[in-house]
Amino acid sequence: MKLATLRDGSRDGQLVVVSRDLASAHYATGIAQRLQQVLDDWGFLAPQLQDLYDALNAGRARHAFPFDPAQCLAPLPRAYQCLEAAPGSPGAAVPALQQLAGDALGGARDPLPERAVAADLDFGAGLAVVTGDLPAASTSDQALDAVRLLMLCNSVALRALEPGERAAGVGAQHSRPTTVFGPVAVTPDELGTAWSRGRLSLVLAVLRNGRPLARCDAAGMVAGFGELIAHAARTRPLGAGSIICSGALGSAAAPDDPTATLRSCASLQQRRARELQQGGQATTGFLQPGDSLRIDMAGADGGSVCGAIEQTVGPPGQ
Repeated sequence: MKLATLRDGSRDGQLVVVSRDLASAHYATGIAQRLQQVLDDWGFLAPQLQDLYDALNAGRARHAFPFDPAQCLAPLPRAYQCLEAAPGSPGAAVPALQQLAGDALGGARDPLPERAVAADLDFGAGLAVVTGDLPAASTSDQALDAVRLLMLCNSVALRALEPGERAAGVGAQHSRPTTVFGPVAVTPDELGTAWSRGRLSLVLAVLRNGRPLARCDAAGMVAGFGELIAHAARTRPLGAGSIICSGALGSAAAPDDPTATLRSCASLQQRRARELQQGGQATTGFLQPGDSLRIDMAGADGGSVCGAIEQTVGPPGQ
């Protein structure tokens, strides 16, 4: 099934069920008001939402309405914790995890702040999963059983602040102002055979100002989500509603591969590093005022799986 959270003036929004083709939606009010409620009682509430989802797809939901991604908050607007696979772990079987802010997660149409341009504003296109409860020291297979939902994500980064934070050993704090999520969260069964052993074999596409910037195979993650989640739960349990992000997708490629930059770089930082490797100079600039960004992933039928993240650098709300 597919779930989203609509703006209603509250911090946590209103849970809706979204049709498979993302064309229509139905309030889940009679079942749950918020997504966290469902995650807390998944075994009881998820089957009821599934019934509503089936009715919506069959055209039998009486109070369905057109789905508008622009009205969405993040599917889970506030999370008890949000972790991300950290870049720069060469040779590690499982990347280190860094803690991100979880108190105000971004919606798919939220603008990127223009003031952040001065700190080398970048994006990091990737995937994220939302877990159920998971005991400490769980195996990767047990971790995958705890995956409830998958989402698109954009790990917004201020690259100019990263060296100072690394030197101070404080982790990502000011350099990661927010994490933005696609409008719709999907259960793993919606992905069919594309979802296997914690990896998703679909292409993540990124456009900057309407021009192709990346087309990364999501299956190229250094470690699958089973390993990432188990790593997060190595010494402590994870509570229902924990979010684990892949970080910017990307894969190793030969220096002389002409398609490597498009296939292996899901952030401007990665692209600039690739340019340095190939020609000795980074020619791609970081995000600028007025720039637009679109992150999306199509399924086997060609339709968007989770809806697109579409953001612009600048007003409103500067």
